[in-house]
Amino acid sequence: MFKELNKLKQKDHIFKKDLMSLLQNLAKTISVHDLAIATAILREEGKYVQKNYREEYLNIYIKYFIMRIKDVKEDNSEYNELIEKKEFVEAIELFESQFLNEKLYKNENDKFPIIYIIITLYTTFILDEPIHPVGTPFPGSLKVRYDNGIYLCPVKDKQSENPNAVCKLCIAKQDDLNHNS
Repeated sequence: MFKELNKLKQKDHIFKKDLMSLLQNLAKTISVHDLAIATAILREEGKYVQKNYREEYLNIYIKYFIMRIKDVKEDNSEYNELIEKKEFVEAIELFESQFLNEKLYKNENDKFPIIYIIITLYTTFILDEPIHPVGTPFPGSLKVRYDNGIYLCPVKDKQSENPNAVCKLCIAKQDDLNHNS
């Protein structure tokens, strides 16, 4: 996977259609069984989410995760726009750091890292949407929201120091208002 992504990042101009083709090829390798394992991983990680919003959080993540792979596989849209190369290169370097250097996922049958990368790249660079879907809950009854054409996240700035957070790739802006919507 990284071989193909690195080949793409070497191009002078990166088109969405080229990334989309690569993501669809990767998505074809994801089976229903792989999605079930990814769901189990999300549920396991969800144990550490505050109980009062754990189920809502997990439902959004699981539905989002599973549905996005289906969306990638079935997306027949024409994407002729350019991708911001600097941001794409940063994304690939972050993923390499997460999954190659740190060996976060040791089970070779676990396709969670591939699913994670497909979804993040598709959402960020193809759809121009935030990584966490609108409505994703966070502590303090805060949620990712969409207001006046701008995606807003209540925790984006808090994650800026976390070297493994994909938040720096996300198009959402920091939400400075304490909304409970």
